[in-house]
Amino acid sequence: MPLGLLALAIGGFGIGLTEFVIMGLLPEVAADFAVTEATAGWLITGYALSVVVGALIVTAAVTRFPRKNVLLALMCLFIVGNLVSALSSSYEMMLFGRVVAALCHGAFFGIGAVVAAGLVEPEKKAGAISMMFAGLTAANVLGVPFGTFLGQNHGWRSTFWAITVIGIVALIGIAALVPRDTGSDEVSNLRRELRAFRSVQVWLSIAVTVLGYGGMFGAFTYIAFTLTDVSGFASSSVPWLLVLFGGGLFVGNYLGGKAADRNLTGTLTILLGALTVVLVFFALTAESRSATIASLVLMGAFGFATVPGLQMRVMSFASDAPTMASGANIAAFNLGNALGAWIGGVTISAGLGYTSPIWAGAGITAAASIVLLFATGLLRRADADPVAGASRPSAATSAAGSST
Repeated sequence: MPLGLLALAIGGFGIGLTEFVIMGLLPEVAADFAVTEATAGWLITGYALSVVVGALIVTAAVTRFPRKNVLLALMCLFIVGNLVSALSSSYEMMLFGRVVAALCHGAFFGIGAVVAAGLVEPEKKAGAISMMFAGLTAANVLGVPFGTFLGQNHGWRSTFWAITVIGIVALIGIAALVPRDTGSDEVSNLRRELRAFRSVQVWLSIAVTVLGYGGMFGAFTYIAFTLTDVSGFASSSVPWLLVLFGGGLFVGNYLGGKAADRNLTGTLTILLGALTVVLVFFALTAESRSATIASLVLMGAFGFATVPGLQMRVMSFASDAPTMASGANIAAFNLGNALGAWIGGVTISAGLGYTSPIWAGAGITAAASIVLLFATGLLRRADADPVAGASRPSAATSAAGSST
């Protein structure tokens, strides 16, 4: 494994920790700044919205610069944002620090995915992307529980000081271990990058990402209510159950990347179908504790196993100019988060119970499968039509054809 992937994974770990650890520290933060829980919740919502903005606008602004330099600058932005959070003397200052840190999130993963793919042989690209995202999954498995423990016992600011240190380690690692002379380090042209969005397959790939990831996240957003009110677990058991979910994420991410390198379209088709089945099973058996535990692990595994393949698919169809398309797909993951959480909230507000977000997630994921099948059908028809086939970018055709 190229050591540059390890440096990118450390950066992903820090960013993932910043995004998710605040959920376990909201009561402490709200009490410290004397704000309501709803107001404190904007530290999560504001972060998510800033991720989308950063994935699109920041990525567009830096396409003309060498990608390694951009990654270093983004990590500096990440460090500053978390330093501001650690030092914040008011809620507004804390929110500002969260926004600053979030602006690097989408661009880092979008550009980092392109750099990671350039560090390995063509047949190992999805696996390389999964290694970078392994940092994000490790943040859920290990970082969030320990970060929450640290913040609850030594003050929430201590967690953000720790994240700042992780950012510094990642900065040093990227500077020392990510080479400058990779094929992915060439300077991009914004106009050329934007031309990638002329491809219908790029847009369909983004749609699959929104729906596929949104289905899992919609089911996950209200999982604490499902576990306590439906499955009958004690509130104290929830963090440990989420560790099991995080373990599924970690394993799924690794195996999903390996499988996508062998057969991209087939892997995504199977994973989205399996995730739909798991969510239906979960909704039907949520009153059983043993079935719930199995469903949690499988939901995490199948849900995150799609991530390397989803990222690789959009990059394949924008292979001549992948940076903006990659960043847009990172934004799509977060739009999926928002969509799934919103639909799940609507079902609960409608009085459908705490398993209704899981049913909604199953429906959203099934829609992702339908879009993927439609996109695959378009490719096959284009292959059968010499004129249509000739109109496709050769690199994208090659990448997609090798996976079907």
